[in-house]
Amino acid sequence: MLPKMLGFLKYPVILSVEINLNLVVLAVMGLISRLWALSYPRAVVFDEVYYGQFLSLYVKRIFFVDDSGPPFGHMLLAFGGYLGGFDGNFLWNRIGAEYSPNVPIWTLRLLPAVAGALCVPLAYQILVELHFSHFVALGAALLILLENSLITQSRLMLLESVLIFFILLAVLSYFKFYNLQRQSPFSVRRWFWLLLAGFSCSCAVGVKYMGLFTHILLLAIAGVHSWQLIGDQTLPHVSLLCHLLARGLALVVTPVATYLLFFYIHLALLYRAGPHDQIMSSAFQASLEGGLARITQGQPLEVAYGSQVTLRNVLGKPMPCWLHSHKNTYPIRYENGRGSSHQQQVTGYPFKDVNNWWIVKDPGMQQLVVNNPPRPVKHGDIVQLVHGITTRYLNTHDVAAPLSPHSQEVSCYIDYNISMPAQNLWRVDIVNRESDADVWKTILSEVRFVHVNTSAVLKLSGASLPDWGYHQLEIIGEKASKGYHQSMLWNVEEHRYGKSQEQKEREVELHSPTQVSISQNLSFMAKFTELQWKIFTLKNEDTEHKYSSSPLDWITMDTNIAYWFHSTSGAQIHLLGNMVTWMSANGATLVYVVLFLWYLLRRQRNIHDIPEDAWKQWVLAGGLCVGGWAVNYLPFFLMEKTLFLYHYLPAVTFQILLIPVVLQHTSDHLCRSKLSKSMHNAFVVAWFSSVYLAYHTFRPLTYGEPPLSKAELQNLRWKASWDLLIRKR
Repeated sequence: MLPKMLGFLKYPVILSVEINLNLVVLAVMGLISRLWALSYPRAVVFDEVYYGQFLSLYVKRIFFVDDSGPPFGHMLLAFGGYLGGFDGNFLWNRIGAEYSPNVPIWTLRLLPAVAGALCVPLAYQILVELHFSHFVALGAALLILLENSLITQSRLMLLESVLIFFILLAVLSYFKFYNLQRQSPFSVRRWFWLLLAGFSCSCAVGVKYMGLFTHILLLAIAGVHSWQLIGDQTLPHVSLLCHLLARGLALVVTPVATYLLFFYIHLALLYRAGPHDQIMSSAFQASLEGGLARITQGQPLEVAYGSQVTLRNVLGKPMPCWLHSHKNTYPIRYENGRGSSHQQQVTGYPFKDVNNWWIVKDPGMQQLVVNNPPRPVKHGDIVQLVHGITTRYLNTHDVAAPLSPHSQEVSCYIDYNISMPAQNLWRVDIVNRESDADVWKTILSEVRFVHVNTSAVLKLSGASLPDWGYHQLEIIGEKASKGYHQSMLWNVEEHRYGKSQEQKEREVELHSPTQVSISQNLSFMAKFTELQWKIFTLKNEDTEHKYSSSPLDWITMDTNIAYWFHSTSGAQIHLLGNMVTWMSANGATLVYVVLFLWYLLRRQRNIHDIPEDAWKQWVLAGGLCVGGWAVNYLPFFLMEKTLFLYHYLPAVTFQILLIPVVLQHTSDHLCRSKLSKSMHNAFVVAWFSSVYLAYHTFRPLTYGEPPLSKAELQNLRWKASWDLLIRKR
């Protein structure tokens, strides 16, 4: 038996490997162009100052919120820091600042550079999968290789090259899958490429939300292919259903699951409190190590009569703030002549302060301490809120608020012995309750305080009070009929059970830190939902930047960005594209659209100028390249944000892929005679030489060396709108 089992040893084990030398050579050339002198300049270049701040926080495991996009790109840059042993200790505060020796700049720039280099063979392989010749595919790859803007962006600690890499990988993977359809419908190889397409789409979106544009394009192409499958009557119903489900699983479910995975890893890594967690909810902050978690550790969970609490507004805009009062009163008359109640001011205060403490009181009892056992406050209960330091009751009445005259003033009641009785009863309305018997919980419960007498709801208006209110935020009583806005919701952030009935002892108690409670653990989905909402809604004020531009400037490259300048040598790095390539890409797009419409019109008249296979190839290539350009470019016209030239790079990458497609098409189908073909070939050679000449001419501004003289810089200013940094002397 054993000799039979070992019989295979009589024959040699042969492993055959096919190597596409074109891909190998292109990959090596791409790596050389992107990795050459990668550590130069050893200084902060443009947006490295932005990404570097998050990189340091990542290395130190400190939580942050980046409103520009999801976390996967930051994770990749942090991985480069991990490879280089970066400790996160560098002050990212100035473009041009020299990196200290502890910053491993080569490894920090490595992943973007490798991603940019691999875009070269990816471009080649995409056109091969679209069934164009290897010569056409090689032309597309060389255009990507010699594109100055892509080289510049790849050689720095930036994310556009990583985004473009995953975009191209998603496109290639999908067409690999599509071309295997007839050979082996449900093979392992086909599943691999389909799943890789979905995974790459989620990676692109995870790097920057711009990746969603290409994901939508691929879904549209897959939708057209699925529609064609539905029309194939030779396909059994069960097989058709499997095809459709496979596409849905790989292109929809897998990206969503992977996107969630990015956030899961992000939140698992960043477990420490930091400067950004103040914009998050109290529950989120309490889940982080240090910060609020340190303050609230051991707090009682259930709010009871006699509890001492700080009340934070859930909205967190225009800044996080707490319900606050102080001894100062509203002015008798405002600047516009309206009168006030002259009661004690109640405001929203954006800092932790002893005047943020309130005592939850039972209206039927005088005591301000917690009973033993405590009596918890439930949904629907009537309470009074007593300001801890001044012992005055939270009150609202039919007096106009100082800055919101259509709403009620909120104050702490002072008895002036006039016909203005106290109205200080509030109903606790737990908005996120599971049942009407829910108990008011520390941090977890989101509560509305509904005024018993007037049905007004305690609300943060967001308006900043004048000097008499110390520019703190206005608190008003809003009529409940106006809905459930987050500005009406409050949660208990700090909480202790009051023990002192005497005011002096209570003041000492209020000044002391909280000491007692349970740990608050949010589920991953709760944290993900809140963080995702903050990313979408938290927008920094967009200010005009010297190098910001409009989408119309990008097509003709009427703008540039000065990335770096050496004050001594005058060496500089600029984001500038290869002018010949960009103008050719615009021309190729125009030629494609004109020819496509011409062919379409004539086919409607049953005139077929090109074979059916060539027409399908033409339509598919245009759908990908022109469609990829359009979906990655046109949405910027609708965006109200500061835009830069680098936002156009994914779009122009698709345009560049179209250039050799159009050149091949004109040669095969429009040049009918040998003379015209020869002239076309000569034009292509001359044109490609000009592409290389433009690349070489602007190479000093791409790599930052060698430094150029004033005359040389002036010669490179091909457009008057370009802002090259030319020194006076």
